[in-house]
Amino acid sequence: MNIKTELDVALTNDDATTLQNSKPVIGKPTKKRSSAKAKNTADHDVQLPSHVYDTIVVGAGISGIAAAVKLNKAGYDNYIVIEKADRVGGAWRENTYPGCGCDVPSALYSFSFAPSYKWSHLFAKQPEILSYLEEVVEQFDIQQKIEFNNELMNAKWNEAKHEWQLETQKGTYQAKTVIFTTGPITEPSMPKLKGIETFKGEMFHSARWNHDYDLTAKKIAVIGTGASAIQFVPQIQPLASELFIFQRTAPWVLPKPDFPLGEKGKLLVQKIPAIQQKWRGAVAGSLNIINFGLRNPKVLEPVNFLSRKLLSWQIRDLQLRKNVTPNFSIGCKRLLFANNYYPALQADNTHLIPYGLVEVEGNTVIAANGERHDVDVIIWGTGFEVSHPPIGKRVRNAEGQLLADLWKDSSPEAFLGTSIEGVPNAFLVLGPNILVYDSFIGIAEAQLDYIVSALVKMKNLKFIRFEIKKEVVRKHNFRLQKQLQTTVFNSGGCKSYYLDAHGRNFAAWPWSLAKLKQQLKEMNLQHYDIVH
Repeated sequence: MNIKTELDVALTNDDATTLQNSKPVIGKPTKKRSSAKAKNTADHDVQLPSHVYDTIVVGAGISGIAAAVKLNKAGYDNYIVIEKADRVGGAWRENTYPGCGCDVPSALYSFSFAPSYKWSHLFAKQPEILSYLEEVVEQFDIQQKIEFNNELMNAKWNEAKHEWQLETQKGTYQAKTVIFTTGPITEPSMPKLKGIETFKGEMFHSARWNHDYDLTAKKIAVIGTGASAIQFVPQIQPLASELFIFQRTAPWVLPKPDFPLGEKGKLLVQKIPAIQQKWRGAVAGSLNIINFGLRNPKVLEPVNFLSRKLLSWQIRDLQLRKNVTPNFSIGCKRLLFANNYYPALQADNTHLIPYGLVEVEGNTVIAANGERHDVDVIIWGTGFEVSHPPIGKRVRNAEGQLLADLWKDSSPEAFLGTSIEGVPNAFLVLGPNILVYDSFIGIAEAQLDYIVSALVKMKNLKFIRFEIKKEVVRKHNFRLQKQLQTTVFNSGGCKSYYLDAHGRNFAAWPWSLAKLKQQLKEMNLQHYDIVH
């Protein structure tokens, strides 16, 4: 939609005459930092200036970094990024468990505006992903915009002023708009079990790994067999005297086509950038094929057959093979990739228990089938609180209600995973029903293009309040949920974290990635109620 059409839709003739005179509002930049990692400072009592930002970005992970770069590119200066930790990185800062890495090839798991030739493997490891993110912060000079050690406590809308008030560790900030880039995998999920308080050994979640605790010669219980567990289990198996793995549901674990790139390979990519462009395109094309299959489950029937055959070659023990064979279609739950997980399961010191953990008595862990084992340490590989975006505990809608309270009895909804009903002048990155088999980075970049286009329209067309229309959200989610019924996520026969307690899919996008990016290309003013 061009500007003339937008003016016809959104403005009176008098409003239109002001367009030529509109100028960006430039605010004072925050103090420049020397690196992407900040020192701890005792500045919680700093008196903040009475200043209204054009926008505040909450979170300096992948999405927050991309937001800052895109805001700069669009000519915005009057913004800041607040980050609760002392360095950037988000999930890649928090997850440091042994073997942590990405399951999307590194060529695609990187910003489109910052390709890197430094990846050591086809699939990047956690330390180099975190290093990459810090290098991007330095490269695009956005350190000065990030306020570290500054956690958001409460965000509320001031209707009289048409502003957001963000209460943080360092005081209260005002902003015309807010971009929440806190991500969906930030809060570890810890099950509530009978007797857990009686456990006297060491216990931690994979996302809060205790590197000071020596696992050598210990009896270890691993709870869960999801994406994190299949990466750290092969790393800790050689250390353990005995390793007990509690598996509630067997996942599909496919071979990971990973290999080291070597110094010569990295130099070649550096000298010939077209190699990485082709590599990136090839990976994207492969993921598009996977997505097509997920939307059309019949296409996956040959893949299911071949995957079971592959499993019979990988695991010779008939009972173990039976225990690790999934009873649902491939793709119904998140696809996992590893080459060393099944060998670790077949090691002499490993015991797979095909039941969930239900109780703890002292240092004895008890499975659902009554099986009991004494252990020294429990490691929770139980994933994250993804059914409701954790940011909902900190954000209130225009009526002052916490989003988390509104979402207690129902799944959260949004328009394109970005705009939430009743929450004006705000956007959520990687929100409800936007997940598709692709790089989180690519999805976040598409959303941020949409968000920045909205901020530009807000400035140029001089409106002070915008809110997604209720009927737009309703119609979008009705079509979305209807389309999801025929996908493998809903019809594949599994119970995944994509589905809430009522069986409603709150996470997946049921159409192609191309359609998602096309709809996120630019904000459509007709979808919003606008105040000038």
